[in-house]
Amino acid sequence: MTSHPEAGVRRRMPHARRREQLLRAALTEFGRRGYHLTQMEHVAAGAQVSKALLYQHFTSKEELFAEVTEAVVAELTGRMARAFKAERDSVDRTRALVRVLFDYATAEPDAWSLVIRHLDKPEFGPELRDLRERLGTSFADLLLLRRRADPALSPAELAANERRARLLVPLMYGSMLSMVSWWLEHPDTPRDRAEQMTVEFIWLGLDRLRSGERLRFP
Repeated sequence: MTSHPEAGVRRRMPHARRREQLLRAALTEFGRRGYHLTQMEHVAAGAQVSKALLYQHFTSKEELFAEVTEAVVAELTGRMARAFKAERDSVDRTRALVRVLFDYATAEPDAWSLVIRHLDKPEFGPELRDLRERLGTSFADLLLLRRRADPALSPAELAANERRARLLVPLMYGSMLSMVSWWLEHPDTPRDRAEQMTVEFIWLGLDRLRSGERLRFP
């Protein structure tokens, strides 16, 4: 006689699939609540498992958050790197990076919310600090693409350009992130218009700075 599992007994989910399920639930909770307001019981409830089972996979909220952010940063920076390398011109690279951010925010709203909530808070671990560094490197490369290839620039002039770029980088990525978040809250605005405005705001403003235009303050 063939034996059958008892009715109501669930088959145990494979370890890797369970871990993936828990990470997805954690991403949702961290994105919606933020790190400080998210508790392990929220994640367990979101995954429809016991808190004890969650602790079998992750020993603390810190470990869980670190793994979630590591995956988010790897995915987003990978997309940015591929988009950046696919273009040769600085304006096209700026446009490509803007498109990546809009694509990512649209496809991964919880991950986008996590980034926006925690990116500029250094206490949230090396993964998000690494994202800031990679953003900074990408935008500095955009700003210095022509300067670094100009043989007429002296080392001192190039160094001055590098210092100026470091000041401009947070303004660039800050404006990009802010525009994407604004657009998500105002979906009646056509996306292509929002992207175009972001690129024009960054690039035309940079052109005026590069040409030497400055405001005079008393």
